[in-house]
Amino acid sequence: MESKELALNICGILSSKKAKDITMIDVNHMTIIADYFVLASATSTTAVKALAQELEFQMGEKYNRNPLRMEGIQEGRWIAIDFGEVIVHIFYEETRKFYQLERLWTDGENVTVYQD
Repeated sequence: MESKELALNICGILSSKKAKDITMIDVNHMTIIADYFVLASATSTTAVKALAQELEFQMGEKYNRNPLRMEGIQEGRWIAIDFGEVIVHIFYEETRKFYQLERLWTDGENVTVYQD
């Protein structure tokens, strides 16, 4: 599975579970740590945790892909899930506004706002 296809599948899973403001950023030309970042938000820390757990479950079941690393699951304000070529950031809405990760990693042409 190519990294873009993997990122789109992740976006689809997050969208099916009502994640908000799903954004895919192509960072391939900016860093060696991943090809894509997928960002999503939820309105509570409980929802952030639920999205992360469901994504982990569905990626394992559907695509036989387990995260290499997962950080932030206990607090649920910003959970980072590393699938290798795609790193997923699931934020509590206020935390996303504070860090503005999109602003750090976009060059104006590498952002895709995911819509079903």
